[in-house]
Amino acid sequence: MKKSRETVAEQVARERETRELPGKPARTAKTAQGANVVTADLLRRMPLPEPDEDDDKDSRGRVLVVAGSAEMPGAAVLAGVAALRAGAGKVRVAAPADAAQTIAAGLPEARVYALPLGETGTWDLRAGVIISDLAREARAVLVGPGLLDDPVLLENLIELLREIKEPTLVIDAVLLKKYSGLSEEARPANGRVVLTPNRTELSEMTGEKIEAIRRDPARAARQAADGFGACVALKGRETFIASPRAAEVYSNRAGNVGLATSGSGDVLSGLIAGLAARGAEPLQAALWGVHAHALAGERLARRVGRIGYLARELLDEIPQVLDQLGS
Repeated sequence: MKKSRETVAEQVARERETRELPGKPARTAKTAQGANVVTADLLRRMPLPEPDEDDDKDSRGRVLVVAGSAEMPGAAVLAGVAALRAGAGKVRVAAPADAAQTIAAGLPEARVYALPLGETGTWDLRAGVIISDLAREARAVLVGPGLLDDPVLLENLIELLREIKEPTLVIDAVLLKKYSGLSEEARPANGRVVLTPNRTELSEMTGEKIEAIRRDPARAARQAADGFGACVALKGRETFIASPRAAEVYSNRAGNVGLATSGSGDVLSGLIAGLAARGAEPLQAALWGVHAHALAGERLARRVGRIGYLARELLDEIPQVLDQLGS
């Protein structure tokens, strides 16, 4: 007898069960023939965890953002603010020492840790100890926005990712290709990982040509999710979200071309991390994050113009969008 497809709420419930049983292998879903469209109605069937009125900031979850550089400190600021706008109670940022002060000035709500640099400009061993200690206290860890493509730095980070046991891990930007090279045994054991590549980045991760990904992005997202054992949000004008535990691929068609702007991806990854810190499961955080990000762009298009609005302007739209989606 053919097994019926799961609803999105059932998929999220199973993610919670899998979290409680970390040794349980994830089910591999069949290749999707198309995708389900993400809508407000779909998201309301998987409501976000809501804080009680007497909850404090620790109860709402802590995000660790490992991001930024002297050349791109703003990426860490955008991601950190997005995590707070998503409802996380606390944000900590671990950034190279030459960027930490700039990030702290732009993100006064967060505690910023300056990662010591060695003589060659790369992180020394003390940086790894700091990140490991902070990750143990976080409910979600975001790694990648604004980091430099430094082989030594990235190798050190990959070593640290293997130690993450409990938090949901969101990986973006330069860390994506490095993560894709890990063996299954070297990946975080809890399977609570969200990857946010665009088509170019997914091509670098998988070796598949960009044109093939463009022709069938639903298939590409599904194969990447199964191959990497992670929830994958394949970004584009239409974003496709797949999870190795989900029966379907999901398509977000909201948004507009104005979202294709510098810093927009940093806002999205921070938003997903913030939702995960609130208690959302990886697939749930990705679906809500991608759709809320897109709707924030639609609101700005109406008020500012279809193109020309800034990534930092998305941040102020997020709380109202999340409220409207949840009502």
